[in-house]
Amino acid sequence: MDKDSVRRRKESQNGSTAHKEHTNHKETVKATVLHKDVGLLSGISLIVGTMIGSGIFISPKSVLLYSGAVGPCLLIWAACGVLATMGALCYAELGTMITKSGAEYSYLMEAFGPLVAYLYSWTTVMVLKPSSFAIITLSFAEYASASFYPGCTPPPLVVKCLAAAAILVITTINCLSVKLASYVQNFFTGAKLLIIVVIVGAGIVLLAQGNTETLSNSFDGASPSFGAIGLAFYNGLWAYDGWNQLNFITEELKNPFRNLPLAIIIGIPLVSLCYVLVNVSYFTVMTTTELLQSQAVAVTFGDRVLYPVSWIIPLFVVFSTFGAANGSCFTAGRLAYVAAREGHMVKIISYISMKRYTPAPALIFNGIMGIFYIIPADINTLINYFSFAQWAFYGLAALSLIVMRFTRKDLHRPVKVPIVIPILMVLISVYLVMAPIIDKPELEYLYCTIFIFGGLLLYYPFVYLKVKWARKLMRPITIYLQLLMEAVPPEKIE
Repeated sequence: MDKDSVRRRKESQNGSTAHKEHTNHKETVKATVLHKDVGLLSGISLIVGTMIGSGIFISPKSVLLYSGAVGPCLLIWAACGVLATMGALCYAELGTMITKSGAEYSYLMEAFGPLVAYLYSWTTVMVLKPSSFAIITLSFAEYASASFYPGCTPPPLVVKCLAAAAILVITTINCLSVKLASYVQNFFTGAKLLIIVVIVGAGIVLLAQGNTETLSNSFDGASPSFGAIGLAFYNGLWAYDGWNQLNFITEELKNPFRNLPLAIIIGIPLVSLCYVLVNVSYFTVMTTTELLQSQAVAVTFGDRVLYPVSWIIPLFVVFSTFGAANGSCFTAGRLAYVAAREGHMVKIISYISMKRYTPAPALIFNGIMGIFYIIPADINTLINYFSFAQWAFYGLAALSLIVMRFTRKDLHRPVKVPIVIPILMVLISVYLVMAPIIDKPELEYLYCTIFIFGGLLLYYPFVYLKVKWARKLMRPITIYLQLLMEAVPPEKIE
């Protein structure tokens, strides 16, 4: 009844919901599905724009702290770029082999079945994606409010309220239009590349002038432990996180067989080069002690090098973090949408706005969860929590590629990487998951594991058994939310 009523309403407006052209009115009527509106430029912007966010402006301190010296710090930044590229190459094969949105969710479903895919979607939709959204918007809020509180730290309440406002604005943009969200992403990606060029250019000038004291004897005093290196990689890889973002929207990508691998090949090496050069620039101005004591590394750099126009640094950092948050929201909505479409989330999340052709219910759900995670947020704790669980799933995704080389030989593979790359990704993922736990066991890792497998308590009755009373309970709620958001189930287009 809920489907029919909304369908009749749409038919009265459009005449039909089929994907065809009216010969009398010469008017194309779109099907109620997510359309292929993302081209190569927008794909590159999504990767670059999501990777370059708050990480390069926050993580340098943590990477330096855990690595122990400038030399190991720069090596870890470069190694993180290589690791991100290796992971992205695996995802290029997976994404062109399985052209469904949802990234890891779709690959785990194909290789290991619905249970593993459900545990991924449960963990990622409920914790990883919204906590990532919260971390980035908190970084945005810290930089945006810093100029109003010179000489002191902005009050936490102000930062959290501003972060919540950013989440509301970004969620609204993504609900309104896919093209609008893509334009916003392209603009802010351009802005962040501009400020990267400014920082790197200033660093090159300073190097030419002989400011190399911090970079000299860069390996002196470095003796990081096994676990400390793992934590340094955690924080470096947090800055690189986003290399898999395009795989979340494969169904909306124009010519994915060409544009997916091409965007990866262009975007990730570009980001890697930027990150290493930006860190070198930081060290031309600050000693290791000064960098560790800085509240905002990029702002300190600007104050010393770009005065009296140093205000452009915090302004463009605000642009950068806003753009990264927009990219995170864009992809998070698609994962929730695909999981709900497969029956692993409540039905309403799989619906599409009948006017805007966006997964509005999924986007709104992610926004609400992001605001929830802002309330108790501590950025460093969230980063460690996020990385621990995320790399476990990255490893499983790489393992799925190896498994499907043997179990799904029939699948067409436009891109095929050497088998040694996914094997290395699996081994590195195991290290990144286990090293910090062995070196310094903390309860947050146990909580994360309990939460992941706690999803089974919901899976068995509601997904596997599909108990009738739950469906009866959700039916009126689904109808109400469907009418409120003017959303309908996606149509099946052959």
